[in-house]
Amino acid sequence: MDRFKGKTVLITGASSGFGEACARGFAAEGADLILWARRLDRLQKLAAELSDQHGVSVDVAGVDVRDRAVVLALGRSMADAGVSPDVLVNNAGLASGLSTIFEGDFDDWDRMIDTNIKGLLNVTRAVLPLMVERDSGHVVNIGSVAGRVAYPKGNVYNATKFAVRALNDAMNIDLVGTRIRVCTVDPGAADTEFSKVRFHGDGERARDVYKGFTPLSAADVADAVMYVAGTPEHVNITDVVIMPTAQRNPYLLHREES
Repeated sequence: MDRFKGKTVLITGASSGFGEACARGFAAEGADLILWARRLDRLQKLAAELSDQHGVSVDVAGVDVRDRAVVLALGRSMADAGVSPDVLVNNAGLASGLSTIFEGDFDDWDRMIDTNIKGLLNVTRAVLPLMVERDSGHVVNIGSVAGRVAYPKGNVYNATKFAVRALNDAMNIDLVGTRIRVCTVDPGAADTEFSKVRFHGDGERARDVYKGFTPLSAADVADAVMYVAGTPEHVNITDVVIMPTAQRNPYLLHREES
């Protein structure tokens, strides 16, 4: 469809999962890309592949969104170069640990808060002024159904995703009178590196999360992001919830017996 041909899309956390899938989807429809993630080697490989396949421009940077100085410096560099992304996908985020709040690990808490909330704020603060100056742009925040309903031992991760939802609402309010649109896409159970990261690399425990049902794929979520970003300029979809058919809320998930 080439809905995004000639447009520039900035995606954080683009080295895997939803971010990588979004990069593939937008590139296939002609968008030039700016990809940020901590794992620069993965980004470079992805950039070479997408440039070769689709003939689009792909700029990459090894970025930890928690590093405010680096994020803001990249924002200034874009401003100096006259680059203003048409779409920002605030995707970088994670869960770390699964425990009661009275047994929680402080390092896990800091990692989630600093990435999911402060990292999103860092990137938004660096990029949104460019959109405001141009009076054009679209911000898509990747939230979670965990930001709508708390679940056992999810406490701090829940809190960070509730914050994303609140920030999404606040961005829309702050941008009233502009042509800039803001949406949160909130996935349910999705088979990415999410659970492996949550369980600190325990692959077997991560695989058990998705047994007995067909979870969302990263591409499923990317489809939702691209639908939102591809709507006409007078349409602002502010909230999208996407779950596998087997799941009806964070608690209720049907698993087939093996």
